[in-house]
Amino acid sequence: MIRQIIGVLAAAALCLQSAVAAGATPYKIVTASDKGTYFAIGKDLARLVAPDADIDLEVLATSGSAANIKLLRYEAGVKLAIVQADVYQAFIDRARSGNPEAQKMINPLRVILPLYDTEIHYIVRADSPLNYLHDIKDAKVNGGLIGSGAALITHTLYRMMFNAPMPEANASYISNEEALVKLVSDKTIDVVVVAAGQPAPLIASMKPEAQKFIKLLKFDPNHALSQRALTTYSAATVRASSYPNLLKDNFTTIAVGAFLVTYDYNLKSTVRNLADFGESLCHNFSKLQAEGHPKWREVELAFPKLSAGWTYYAPTTREIRRCLASGKKAPSPPRSTCSAEERIIGLCS
Repeated sequence: MIRQIIGVLAAAALCLQSAVAAGATPYKIVTASDKGTYFAIGKDLARLVAPDADIDLEVLATSGSAANIKLLRYEAGVKLAIVQADVYQAFIDRARSGNPEAQKMINPLRVILPLYDTEIHYIVRADSPLNYLHDIKDAKVNGGLIGSGAALITHTLYRMMFNAPMPEANASYISNEEALVKLVSDKTIDVVVVAAGQPAPLIASMKPEAQKFIKLLKFDPNHALSQRALTTYSAATVRASSYPNLLKDNFTTIAVGAFLVTYDYNLKSTVRNLADFGESLCHNFSKLQAEGHPKWREVELAFPKLSAGWTYYAPTTREIRRCLASGKKAPSPPRSTCSAEERIIGLCS
């Protein structure tokens, strides 16, 4: 009899657990490489925010920000995306210039929250004569996969600094891991660009022996070739504490903002779910900062003025502001040819 009662209780518990799991709404968030900071941020949202909104949030690794915009726009189940500011702006600029595909993709997208600055890491061989970003002219540079924010940054920054596109012969679009192998083995690549908020997992996981093979380039904001870049990007400090196996001192690099983005949904159930997500984001913000990736400590629950063409998503904005006002949030610490940038963000076939 006791065994029967235990069996019934166990079965009931399983049924209850299944019912709870089945009740959560399945959504997806698109990030970037599973070895990058965007992916870690997505995992934090799935673990610490989504459950209280009754959302089962699946975190998807992707090639990066440009791909994320397309997936958010067209892929079933994708309701959230992390996108670099310059990639978002590139779509807006192309839309304004009359590109119909860019208009179709970017016009309905909305910002939930500005996140943090993403540091851009330029990696070269330890014995390379290159020491600064303004030294990379004529170097063979890998900016990452087509569709990644790093690829767009690589070409945009090069064009800004040297007033000309990067020669096609010098550009490659392979994964960071593969590019690093080529950098130190056959030396067919001179520079590998990794866009990830520090500590970038790919770099932070390197052993002390890596100092024999690679180093990171610095950004000199006072150099003449750096001035145009600072109209879009910002100077940022890479802390030695982020990469203790590689660095002895802090140094300056360049950075770009990241945003949590959604679509301008008007279906009642989706609006409610995302509003609940915004409320949970506010309530659990202190947990994100205490238990999540260190980058959360650079995020503020605030809604600064956005650039022209950018719009906040009203349902989440309303709920976050309501939460903040109630004091429930715990204190926080069209052309015939395509440019390289347009091809990277997928506006050319």
